[in-house]
Amino acid sequence: MLEQYDLHNLMVLDIETVPQYKSFDEVPEHFQKFWDLKTLHQRKEETAEAFYERAGIWAEFGKIICISMGIFTNGRNVGLRVKSIASHDEKELLEKFSALLNGQPASLILCAHNGKEFDFPYICRRMLVNGVRIPNQLELAGKKPWEINHLDTMELWKFGDYKNYTSLSLLTAIFNIPTPKDDIDGSMVGKVYWVDNELDRISTYCQKDVVATAQLLRRYRGEELITDEHITIVGT
Repeated sequence: MLEQYDLHNLMVLDIETVPQYKSFDEVPEHFQKFWDLKTLHQRKEETAEAFYERAGIWAEFGKIICISMGIFTNGRNVGLRVKSIASHDEKELLEKFSALLNGQPASLILCAHNGKEFDFPYICRRMLVNGVRIPNQLELAGKKPWEINHLDTMELWKFGDYKNYTSLSLLTAIFNIPTPKDDIDGSMVGKVYWVDNELDRISTYCQKDVVATAQLLRRYRGEELITDEHITIVGT
């Protein structure tokens, strides 16, 4: 499976997002009303204020604070090089990411877990909001389906089944991919950012998901996992 893809022309990525404001009280009044309407059916018994901690899921009400990327490296043994761009300034972050992609081949393949549903459209929406030009690798408009070089490890696992969501954590367990125990999970990112002010901690968490996704790709291809000594984390 996936043997037709050149891993060295592929970038694995993951994003971390948070609500745009620390608390619901800080949200402009007209956006509070939009939030109330947007989440009416999801909230059930919860108030709009209590539900706001989940605002990072929606690109209209959240922002990106970290993008981690991994590329496969050549050598005697296949390796993985992981880098993060993290910032409190979302526009600055997106400009750096856009510049990075613009320096890569237009044919570069982007891969993420649930990327087609979440990561890729979220990045594009936030780029539009921040006035950042969407790089060719993320652009969909005017392209034929076979011209879009996006891979989604969750979609690949579905094999055409549209009813099922499978988490990255479950798939790493199924494929016996070792993952370090995290001190945070996705539901805690907003608090770690807005309350604890620990962006570096979030970046580390994001990088681990990139490594896990890259290892899952290796399993899909029937290949050996990349050993720890061949995984390199580089600075921003």
